[in-house]
Amino acid sequence: MSLVFCGVASHAPGITGRADRAPPALRDPFHAAYRGMGDQLRASGVDAVIVIAAEHFANFFMNNMPAYAIGMAENYGGPIEDPEWLAIPKRTVRGNADLSRRIIEEVQQTVDVAYAEEWRFDHGIMVPLHFLDPENELTVIPANINCQGPPLTPLHRAWAFGQALRRAADRVPERIAIIGTGGISHWPATPDSGRIDEAWDRDFLDRWSRNDREALLSYTDIETYRDAGQGGFEIRTFIATAAAAGGSGTVHFYAPIPIFAVGCTVATMEIA
Repeated sequence: MSLVFCGVASHAPGITGRADRAPPALRDPFHAAYRGMGDQLRASGVDAVIVIAAEHFANFFMNNMPAYAIGMAENYGGPIEDPEWLAIPKRTVRGNADLSRRIIEEVQQTVDVAYAEEWRFDHGIMVPLHFLDPENELTVIPANINCQGPPLTPLHRAWAFGQALRRAADRVPERIAIIGTGGISHWPATPDSGRIDEAWDRDFLDRWSRNDREALLSYTDIETYRDAGQGGFEIRTFIATAAAAGGSGTVHFYAPIPIFAVGCTVATMEIA
């Protein structure tokens, strides 16, 4: 039928796993905004949600690192991490292999994409689902952009991937949502973990909210690594979502929360 909903959100494991250690004045409105986006998502009458994430060597490693991959299974398990550490219980998430195949076939018309009939979800998908789908009712199609192992896909190709997903969503009879999830500035698993560049984040979100393609694609990996850390490479998921939506965005929440080790974001985008 069409793309009916688009949004982006942060996915750092501390968002759930260290929730009790965060200042309530920041944590509570962030979690509320996250749950509010889930309410909007479900109110859209969506049949399936494509979650564009950057998984963290849980399924893909340096012996086989596709630039883009889409899941094509009837169900998925997660989290791969210790549920007590992540504070998210293990669950089986419903997929739709037939719908995934139709979307993959359309995406392949312009973007080479791998597919996976087995996929274990890590925090990159499970943290968003914890807030967006607390009752485990949604049908999910995972999509991965390699944001971990260089060489990384160029930003203009991430934009093309988003456009391909939009075209595919508009050509299937189901109602499709797209959620892009990642960090903005963050330095995970390094001595700088907890560092956040608020000014860099806010500038990126301004470009994203305006859906300014030229400005979004002007970053270089060298600059991003310097200013936003290796976690900043995950802007690819936000860029793909902007390309799919085509409209302007609204940031419902942004704040640097060091105990979560990321600039925490919840935002939605109009569908052009």
